[in-house]
Amino acid sequence: MISFLNLLSNTTQDIVDISFLYRPRFTQYRLMLVFSLPNQCKGLNLPTGEDRAQLETTGFSCHSDLHSEVCITNKPAIVDNSALTTYLQSSGVQVKHMVRPYARKEDETAMKQVTPVLILAGNVSSPACHFNHDVPAVVFSSGGFTGNLFHEFNEVIIPLFITCRQFQSHLQFVISDFKPLWVRKYNRILTHLSRFEVINPATDRSVRCFPAAVIGLKYHENLAVNSTEIPGGYSMFDFKNFLRESYNLKTQTVSDIEKPVLVLISRRKTRTFLNEDEMVGIIEELGFQAIVAKPNRMSNMDKFARVINSCSVMVGAHGAGLANAVFLPAGAVMVQVVPLGLDWASKAYYGDPAGEMGVHYMEYKIEPEESSLFKEYGPHHPVIADPMSIFLQGYNAARAVYVDGQNLTINLVRFRETLNKAMKFLVH
Repeated sequence: MISFLNLLSNTTQDIVDISFLYRPRFTQYRLMLVFSLPNQCKGLNLPTGEDRAQLETTGFSCHSDLHSEVCITNKPAIVDNSALTTYLQSSGVQVKHMVRPYARKEDETAMKQVTPVLILAGNVSSPACHFNHDVPAVVFSSGGFTGNLFHEFNEVIIPLFITCRQFQSHLQFVISDFKPLWVRKYNRILTHLSRFEVINPATDRSVRCFPAAVIGLKYHENLAVNSTEIPGGYSMFDFKNFLRESYNLKTQTVSDIEKPVLVLISRRKTRTFLNEDEMVGIIEELGFQAIVAKPNRMSNMDKFARVINSCSVMVGAHGAGLANAVFLPAGAVMVQVVPLGLDWASKAYYGDPAGEMGVHYMEYKIEPEESSLFKEYGPHHPVIADPMSIFLQGYNAARAVYVDGQNLTINLVRFRETLNKAMKFLVH
């Protein structure tokens, strides 16, 4: 039987602390969901004050911040997959709450691709269970911006690790907005976080009962795991270890690589290197083994993770492909080519997170003459002379120009100098 209000000793090895899922930064209360072998909830160390009162009264508690909303139930949960509705057993007042379980709720475009999950808590009439589980459900969406590697790691994979690693695979994934290709792509990660086959509500259509549930995923920062906000101190270092386990990656540090290997992320639609062949020539002249990673090669995550893990240096223009840096060995170098107008995004999405990944970060910031926009608009046009004025016209206007509208011809002299500096990081 499930007894949620028993306070258990911290000597129990099967404690799973999920307070961080809804704890605002700088507050100190803790919620501990506890499992015993064989995976049945035994007790709950409740938070104090209003949060404790809410859990005791309604059976659930939610935390919402700028990026994500996470709801936790400490009561038995009935998940009706046909209606994407979760019923919570409770003697408290009735509550009706909608959650879009994807960690980018500040972005309206992304959230339009996320189906809401309805939570009904209180004295509500619920359907009968078709299946009973003895592990909690974790409900999240594979909608949003999935299909873009950066967003897949930033808003789903890393939040999954943050939310679920402590459960030690004793949980059941329910994935709304189910994308079969996405699930196959990340099968190694999903199966390392849960020992059970994922549930697709759209095809399952059954009613399933769980001893507890988490709806939504906790987000920290861009490509980040903040150890101070996770009991046990999980960090980006631990996430990279988790990836090594999941993908059976052999290279832990760059010193394990005998001859330096450089992978060049090749783009085909926008921010393309127009003189890519010449860049490869410089790379090889400097003594690197060159790998040109074209989009079709990057599509097989299982294989490409091993390719990146074998590399000493990764070079690429700002874009989703640089998210592959999570597979680089410790001490490797990431060189981000920063296109015109994309300084802030380059720093925020890749520059700032790189250090926590154990990767040396360098920027090759292009000169205006290296952008195709220079020839198109001329040196005195605001697109070249005053990019901020274009951004002030709105994101869509800026995106059309700087994200989708420029290609790059790299200055080979400057490129050689940058790679020479990168090589110095590799000297043992």
